Amino acid sequence: MRRYVPMNVAKEQGLIRPGIPKRGGCWADLGSGTGIFTLALSNLIGPESRIYSVDRDRAALSAQESVFRRIPSHATLEFLVADFTKPLPLPPLDGILMANSLHFVQTKEPVLGLAMAYLKPGGRLIIVEYNTNAGNHWVPYPIDFPSCKRLTERLGFADCRLLATIPSRFLGEMYSCLCIRGPD
Repeated sequence: MRRYVPMNVAKEQGLIRPGIPKRGGCWADLGSGTGIFTLALSNLIGPESRIYSVDRDRAALSAQESVFRRIPSHATLEFLVADFTKPLPLPPLDGILMANSLHFVQTKEPVLGLAMAYLKPGGRLIIVEYNTNAGNHWVPYPIDFPSCKRLTERLGFADCRLLATIPSRFLGEMYSCLCIRGPD
């Protein structure tokens, strides 16, 4: 069982902050794991918002829930034990965060197509990923930013731009990018 340890989320917030223009809204964190990026997202969008935290690992979501119960002013969270590579019962979303989750998916196009379908027109998809196409046992299918940009634009996202990069001891560099769903 993975344990969630509350920690400083400044690095995580720094990666995703440029993609979040305002507080509020309805978001999903797909493949949320232990919830470090869920916490960062919650801090940025505030208590007037809702986040669907989605992961297959029930224990990780339970740990997240116990941590969020102790945090006074955060977004309303819904915890959904589910595989984000399959259709999910989500309402129309203002944004989706996929932080360190896409590299577990070999065939990314159908998953990103599902993500786009959940978003309202103008909705935001923020991806945090390792900036390489060479994986390993722990990160089997990373996607570098140029490949991610080509794929999301081919799927119909109106804009995909690099937000931030940070060095990583594990696979060299991480990036965040923002992809906007175009109008219908």
